[in-house]
Amino acid sequence: MLKSKKNLKPSELAALQEAENAAALEALRKRREKEHAKMEKSKGTNKRVGKSWKNDIGIFTVLTILGLFMVFPIYLAIVNSIKPVQEIFIMPPKLYAMEPTLENFSDLFKVANNSWVPFSRNVFNSVFVTVTATVFHILFACTAAFVLSKCKFPGYKFLNEMIVVAMLFTSTVLYIMQYMVMAKLGMINTYWALILPIIATPMDLYLMRQSMSQLPDAMIEAAKIDGAGLIRICWGIVMPNSKPALMTIIIFQFQAAWNATGGLFIYNEALKTMPTVVQQIAAAGLARQGAIAASAVVLMLPPLVIFILAQRNVMETMAHSGIKD
Repeated sequence: MLKSKKNLKPSELAALQEAENAAALEALRKRREKEHAKMEKSKGTNKRVGKSWKNDIGIFTVLTILGLFMVFPIYLAIVNSIKPVQEIFIMPPKLYAMEPTLENFSDLFKVANNSWVPFSRNVFNSVFVTVTATVFHILFACTAAFVLSKCKFPGYKFLNEMIVVAMLFTSTVLYIMQYMVMAKLGMINTYWALILPIIATPMDLYLMRQSMSQLPDAMIEAAKIDGAGLIRICWGIVMPNSKPALMTIIIFQFQAAWNATGGLFIYNEALKTMPTVVQQIAAAGLARQGAIAASAVVLMLPPLVIFILAQRNVMETMAHSGIKD
């Protein structure tokens, strides 16, 4: 074949090449038509390529069972909050309220308002501490993670390793040192005693750093060429592409700040938060079990709302995001 091609004239060789190209294009066209016909045939049916309706039913069943297990504790807390006190101690326990009532919630607010500090002040303390700690935590975690992941400077590898090591220590280990530092700085019995210990956490910083490190460096370099500064790159380019990690740390931080009691640093009744007041009510014993059940619902609602809103954004961002270098 090669010998015959060498003996051909240039015009004949060009014609032979055109014929081969036409045959290849025709084969490609037929293959695409065959694939298109296969896809058109699968349209309008319950089957997808490589899947069947049986697999869909199985996945739906498993997810439904897991969803019921997740919803059951919330349902149980709500049911217990509307049960009279005598129904709470029925054995075996009922999964429904035979005589629903809202007296537990009224009892909760009556007991909480019996103190010389109104319950509204405790609510304000919890909201103020939670919002402030969450905002400062986001600012710290995002800016620090951006510097550690996208800015190369002497010692950045050592700092990244220190973050991993810091994840091994729990907050309980640091209580004595935190108390000593706050006592020296005069922060005992102030809002800062509740806010500062939960602003910086190595776990959330690690999550943000890992998320930002996956973004392509070419995007950062293009922004620098266009004249954008580090602050503009961090908050205008990197953060919108790190929404899943951002929403995750918002969920964790809001829950941690909302449940913070500050029992070791706060002794002033006017500065105590709702979880601290609920613990004091629970210390009353069996007579306040209805109020305790109602307080569980009251404390559960804000983190649950934040979780639902943030989870929707996380799933939506994961479904529509995809950056390749």
